[in-house]
Amino acid sequence: MKILVATEKPFASKAVEGIKAEIEGAGNQLILLEKYTEKAQLLEAVGNIDALIVRSDKVTPEVLDAAKELKIVVRAGAGYDNIDTAYAKEKGVVVENTPGQNSNAVAELVFGLLVYAVRNFYNGKSGSELMGKKLGILAFGNVGRNVARIAKGFGMEIYAYDAFCPKEAIEAAGVHAVANQEELFTTCDVVSLHIPATPETKQSINAALVGKMKKNAILVNTARKEVINEEELLALMQERTDLKFVTDIKPDMDAEFAEKLEGRYFSTPKKMGAQTAEANINAGIAAAKQINAFFKDGCTKFQVNK
Repeated sequence: MKILVATEKPFASKAVEGIKAEIEGAGNQLILLEKYTEKAQLLEAVGNIDALIVRSDKVTPEVLDAAKELKIVVRAGAGYDNIDTAYAKEKGVVVENTPGQNSNAVAELVFGLLVYAVRNFYNGKSGSELMGKKLGILAFGNVGRNVARIAKGFGMEIYAYDAFCPKEAIEAAGVHAVANQEELFTTCDVVSLHIPATPETKQSINAALVGKMKKNAILVNTARKEVINEEELLALMQERTDLKFVTDIKPDMDAEFAEKLEGRYFSTPKKMGAQTAEANINAGIAAAKQINAFFKDGCTKFQVNK
């Protein structure tokens, strides 16, 4: 089988070595397309491949139509909104992600952002501590669980809400389960977002919800920028001058946020949650293993377009 790794932003060299060892060890052929600059290069490369591994690269209907022999696409990472999953299903192409492989990296970044925020972005003025603060985790998946684990070390009181995770599972992890999103925002000093971008969640973090937060609260977003209603959040934060917002996903309205919320807003230059050597290697090798399992046993454990 021919497996293409198409990465506009390449994997780390160690990740590529690990992917190659997995793919070739299973008797398959690895093809690399790194740092491509034109869609035409990708369209040409997918022409006769059986499997595709991508990072944030867009797998559009045009790409899927060009890949005549394609059977499986694996997104090396948790989010997969860069892949047209519905069209892939129409074409009979399995789409998978690699959940959990970058969870610790994202969770650690949450606390990097949080410490920066509670210490007033290191401006020299007196800040506050995380110990004793109430942390709300919105969505208790792989990342949310790692955030809870780290938060215990900071001595925080931890709450979570997840519409798809039973209360018993949340409480078994030593976390307080709340009844709904509203209760989470009302209760906590900090809310950390870990929801995917779906029709239900897009624009759902709005003024009505964030406005319920306590005085001097902090909103952290390391999920997807689409879940934030940027116009409403900006308007609210201009009224609520006690609130802070930190994120590793630059909002579309970044310039306005930076100008109007000086000292209360921070965004990294690009999405950085999974930007560690460890996460890069873990996700790439996991993708290769999943492709091998698919061709060997028909395993589709991580399929997201069933």
